[in-house]
Amino acid sequence: MQNPPWIGLTTYAIDDKGRYMLPFEYVRAVETAGGIPILLPPGGTPIPALLQRLDGVVLTGGGDINPAIYDGDTQHAQLYGLSETRDRFEFALTKALIHSSIPVLAICRGMQILNIVLGGSLHEHLPDVVGDTLPHRAEPSGPIPHAVQLRPDSALSVLLGDQPLTVASWHHQSIRYLGSGLRISAEASDGTIEAVELGAHPWCIGVQWHPEIVGADSSRQEALWKDFIGSSQNKHF
Repeated sequence: MQNPPWIGLTTYAIDDKGRYMLPFEYVRAVETAGGIPILLPPGGTPIPALLQRLDGVVLTGGGDINPAIYDGDTQHAQLYGLSETRDRFEFALTKALIHSSIPVLAICRGMQILNIVLGGSLHEHLPDVVGDTLPHRAEPSGPIPHAVQLRPDSALSVLLGDQPLTVASWHHQSIRYLGSGLRISAEASDGTIEAVELGAHPWCIGVQWHPEIVGADSSRQEALWKDFIGSSQNKHF
């Protein structure tokens, strides 16, 4: 019997009470799928040392990425939760991951990090571009369900099927220009890019939604987690 894979989960930056935080749903999703969650707070831990010990990595959601990194609008009124420490750590981690064979599941902010590392950019505030006909987060801030359409030629559709998927959406930014080597896997009805995959990597999928939040289509979200954990168990350095 194989040992459960060790799965790194990036955390939020340190808060004003001196805590590193992460919603419990991420931990639950990893454990339910058969992995052992290991929290990765942003800091000075050498990235190569981390990757020698991890079998898979989840780039989690959270606050906005500093638009200065992708030549965006640093003064946009809707920006929140910026952290230079977290940006720096996750950029270094992601750069190392894309040159490894370690499976990567990039969620919400994590997908945006992946895109920027590969040369892409973001819309600083999605409603400025697509309006409010399809809300991507509840007000006050929280998750909201909506459908996404998976592209039939994508790896994601092989895992989840190509029927519309109801997801838990909780974001106000999205991919503007696609990073080099990424392929679009799913879109919302307003054209928002909802999932990407890195074709040159053994297992690297980014989703703009939150598959860790249990809701509609939960069995299909669980299939994503199980495949990620299974690939992490079988990966080779």
